[in-house]
Amino acid sequence: MDKRFFLALVLTVGVILVTPRIFPGRPVPVAVTGDSTAGPATGAAAPGAIGSASGNAAGGTTTGTPVGATGAPVPTIGAAPGASAARDSVPAFVPQTFVLENTVARYEYSSLGATLQSVGLSQYRRLNGDSGQVTLQFRREPLLRHRLITGRDTIALDRTAFTATEERVGAEQRLTFRASVAGGSIEIAYQLSVDNYLTTLSVRSSGLPTPAFLLTSLPPGFESQERNTKEDVRSLGYSTRTLTGSEELTGFASPDPGERLVKPGPFSWAAAKSKYYLVGLIARDTTAAAAIAEVQILGEVRENGEAVRASATAITPLGPQGVTFDLYAGPQEWKRLIAVGQEFENANPVGGWISGIVQPFATIVMRILLWMKQTLGIEYGWIIVIFGVALRVLLWPLNSRMMRTQIKMQKLAPELQEVQRKFATDRAKQSEAMMKVYADHGMSPFSQLTGCLPMFLPMPIFMALFFVFGSTIEFRGVPFLWFPDISVADPIYLIPILMGATMYLQSWISQRNMPPNPQMQMMTWMMPVLMTGFGFFWASGLNLYWFVQNIAALPQTWLIANERAKAQGGAVIAAPAGGAGGGSKPGR
Repeated sequence: MDKRFFLALVLTVGVILVTPRIFPGRPVPVAVTGDSTAGPATGAAAPGAIGSASGNAAGGTTTGTPVGATGAPVPTIGAAPGASAARDSVPAFVPQTFVLENTVARYEYSSLGATLQSVGLSQYRRLNGDSGQVTLQFRREPLLRHRLITGRDTIALDRTAFTATEERVGAEQRLTFRASVAGGSIEIAYQLSVDNYLTTLSVRSSGLPTPAFLLTSLPPGFESQERNTKEDVRSLGYSTRTLTGSEELTGFASPDPGERLVKPGPFSWAAAKSKYYLVGLIARDTTAAAAIAEVQILGEVRENGEAVRASATAITPLGPQGVTFDLYAGPQEWKRLIAVGQEFENANPVGGWISGIVQPFATIVMRILLWMKQTLGIEYGWIIVIFGVALRVLLWPLNSRMMRTQIKMQKLAPELQEVQRKFATDRAKQSEAMMKVYADHGMSPFSQLTGCLPMFLPMPIFMALFFVFGSTIEFRGVPFLWFPDISVADPIYLIPILMGATMYLQSWISQRNMPPNPQMQMMTWMMPVLMTGFGFFWASGLNLYWFVQNIAALPQTWLIANERAKAQGGAVIAAPAGGAGGGSKPGR
């Protein structure tokens, strides 16, 4: 293959990687945190003003009349007569704000709509240059807002005045909102756990026309509080899980502005997520009649080309006994999400479109890393070092077998070439003679293929780590050595350069005492250059893992290269110390 092709490939990748650094795109707007209240984005239907269902069926969209778990049609979300006026009217009372706190979070509620306004996470700090704790909110809009559909009427609970009562239930705090609506009454209660991010959300009604449906609007977005705002925005999405165990993630950018996706249930949970946090409704009763019947997602206008907000509404039948949810509003901590149950840890699946392949490996890797953290009690940086070395040690026998297979194939090559030359006109005899050569050396035509399999075993783990470092809050803001944060790129680009250098050193040693091969020699320097370029954008923890893998592989690579030299009667390579070492090839 022409060297100019590889040179062009390297230059092309270089342009792709360097251009965004020289000509950065316009910054993604960060959510407003001032006192002004920003309403829904213009140009698209506002939350709660969703019309008839339409969209792409392949993306989970339905166009017919939704049917609830009880068999009754789920009404299309829309503005009933009088609903618009109710929403636009100015309340004749001053809303009250109620604050409840437990050991991990601070919850703020409003008596206007009995809404959850924001959640402050006392154990997490902002990383975007602002001081203070992480707060789950978006432009002063409520995180959760509620509406009711009863008969033919839509009741805008988010514009209804509620009275509130605070009480204690054992060690837990409970805040109950009550209001009279449409000739009946509605009660919305939040009961906080003592030391968790879970809240019991219960909704009861009486005297209202039937059938009744509760419409709960999930957060329209999250204020970005991370170093990489653009990456955080692109992680925004709504995830759901059906009662049969099928999870689906819909990014904010999936529906076009004004497009509505109707996700038919029933669902055991529905959640809005950012890169590290989520707010999710988990059905307490997972029977079809009490679960979330449907989720509707509406795309909203882009801001500077980015989908910073969207709308999602969970529709639940409101029977005589009401409905009860577990409301999780907090960080995507692995152990806490697992403790919630119903596979809630999959609310933020890793791997994108290859999630089915990557997720199992990511689960295994995450469990191992958390176990090491709990057992050893050391920094995550050292855990990555130990994990990388331990994996290389475990793969040592398989890698040795692969390298020795290559040595045998190198010795076989002249004999196989001679057989091909001798029986060039007789395919049957050529095949028979080649099989005899393989048998005489205790090998088969498939030996080289099976011998190379160990080379691919670390790849699923590397892919899992790639996504784990990009979405696991346990690594967020964790410093190590000169890295301010192992979950983001090295600001001085040192670790990707070290990774590329050790990758080149390993490749250089492995090519010693092998027959000249221009393509392999070009790959020896081309791949490290490419990987270094990509490494500039990878999490520093991921680069650290690969660097440790390269260092741990050097002794084995050196030993096998010397074994190859002895098998060929050539000179062995001096042990690498402070450089690539020296060596010679047979015949030189």
